[in-house]
Amino acid sequence: MSSYDVIVIGAGPGGYVCAIRCAQLGMKVAVVEGRATLGGTCLNVGCIPSKAMLHATHMLHEAEHNFASMGLKGKAPSVDWKQMLTYKETVVGQNTGGIEFLFKKNKIDWLKGWGSIPAAGQVKVGDDIHEAKHIIIASGSEASGLPGVEVDEKTVVTSTGALELGKIPKTLAVIGAGVIGLELGSVYARLGSDVTVIEYLDAITPGMDVEVARQFQKLLTKQGLKFTLGAAVQGVSVKNNKATVTYKLRKDDSEHTLTADTVLVATGRKPFTAGLGIDALGIEMTPRGQIKINTNFATNIPGIYAIGDAVEGPMLAHKAEDEGMAVAEGIAGQHPHVNYGIIPGVIYTHPEVSSVGETEETLKQQGRAYKVGKFPFMGNARAKANFAGEGFVKILADKNTDRILGAHIIGPMAGDLIHEICVAMEFGAAAEDLARTCHAHPTYSEAVREAALACGDGAIHA
Repeated sequence: MSSYDVIVIGAGPGGYVCAIRCAQLGMKVAVVEGRATLGGTCLNVGCIPSKAMLHATHMLHEAEHNFASMGLKGKAPSVDWKQMLTYKETVVGQNTGGIEFLFKKNKIDWLKGWGSIPAAGQVKVGDDIHEAKHIIIASGSEASGLPGVEVDEKTVVTSTGALELGKIPKTLAVIGAGVIGLELGSVYARLGSDVTVIEYLDAITPGMDVEVARQFQKLLTKQGLKFTLGAAVQGVSVKNNKATVTYKLRKDDSEHTLTADTVLVATGRKPFTAGLGIDALGIEMTPRGQIKINTNFATNIPGIYAIGDAVEGPMLAHKAEDEGMAVAEGIAGQHPHVNYGIIPGVIYTHPEVSSVGETEETLKQQGRAYKVGKFPFMGNARAKANFAGEGFVKILADKNTDRILGAHIIGPMAGDLIHEICVAMEFGAAAEDLARTCHAHPTYSEAVREAALACGDGAIHA
């Protein structure tokens, strides 16, 4: 029986970051992981491979639509699907291998296998039981199912299957207009698939600032995606390698069908806690199947903690990483804090969409007085030069104090631009603080400054 200060269950973004931080703070650490590679869903079958595919297909789009305008003549490249998948796997391998290197560098033991907790202070992997003063559950999440829909990862797939299809489908039906569905839908639309997105709600990307969501849908429609909103999927049947989706429109209860080569079920994710022995231990759960924790990430069982997708909050890799660092520092006697009000969200389509803090809708619900500063990328010189003038930056600030309350960006590099606003919000900055900060020219980030200026006397270039 081996003994550790900390055993982390799960080597996804939350788990591996937590383990490294624990090791940096002088603890003896082990991580339990049943996959053949480290990195969890995000690095193996989620964030990283999907970004590789998004990048590859965006390059194809540029070649097909913009190269000639720049004087780059010649036939647009054809798609070698097998090579594209190889490229994706190479990117994944580089990242997962990097984490394995970091484990060795920080002297972290990898306990290979699936873990369970037979008792407080003990973790079982295979036939071996290991002792730990602290156990951190970072078991992540899995794709949520849908009643009447059986996933085979061939014709009816989750995001995992969608990233390794044998061929590019001529027709693709996407169930769910959230981040995963729209990212992967846009990948296959660029590759020539006829993509239809079916969404239960009357708008895409629930929770997003409504003005941004409307603009986003318009741009995706322009790119070829079709949308059927307010539709409740009743089931999916498969015959002769073709899938038929049956759905009812909520407005009149009329029933419709859609036939496609592939159906992507992108209806969200749920915590993955099976096999951990949580019930036998008596760990308290929320009604939604998440592990219940206090402000220090501790469960009701002493010495057992939980972070990431297994607990409440947005299912985002960077949220899990922040929690992983915080719980490690808390165990070490420090006083960490995760500011859940300033966790950015990003959709990696083209254009990208990012957000942080409040939306206009949440501010109205709270009855708060606010002002809006907006600036279109069409007024940004760099964006126009790069065929990226669609979209805008929108900053929401307190009407009386000018303090930044939220921001929403749809446009080029939105996922990177949002962070300057996150930093400003962490320091309680006013929109004027951003407006008075010199931004290099020509850069996309000037659009952020212009939006901040628009919260005051007005943008310069609009």
